[in-house]
Amino acid sequence: MRALVLITALALALSGCATAQRFDAANDVHALLVSIRDNDREAFEAHVDRAALERQIEARISQEVTKRSGKDDWAAAVALLAPTIASLAGDALIQPKVFLKVAEYYGYKSSSPVPASAAIAGSLRTLETGQVCAAEKKDGPCILIFTRYEGTWRLSSFAGDLSMLRTRGG
Repeated sequence: MRALVLITALALALSGCATAQRFDAANDVHALLVSIRDNDREAFEAHVDRAALERQIEARISQEVTKRSGKDDWAAAVALLAPTIASLAGDALIQPKVFLKVAEYYGYKSSSPVPASAAIAGSLRTLETGQVCAAEKKDGPCILIFTRYEGTWRLSSFAGDLSMLRTRGG
């Protein structure tokens, strides 16, 4: 009987940690959404792990360019240029106005109020890696992944369709 009580208590404690982690992350996700809505670059940078996000986006762009280049005679040249293209694109794409387009894709309008942290926490999911993610649907794949770094939850990975990453005019 003691073992059952101990296991139950441990399970509750662990699920409580995940819930606390989501609520903690929700405050920073809220701040990120406000920075995106307001096009506040300084606050945006404080809630983005630019280096991690840039590496991740660059790798995805490079893979896509290399994959597409294999279909024509320019494959070798394009494959050589892929890292440079990806680097330039990665830097240009990590901007509040670009992520506003991503937020709009998921139904958020810049004229709407940013959801409260409690509502955001309910839409976050704790990952086995200790990261937290936001998905389009409750059980859907993660789209935005956040990692705690120096006391702040920062956007560290974008798993959505790369075509979402564009400026208003793009």
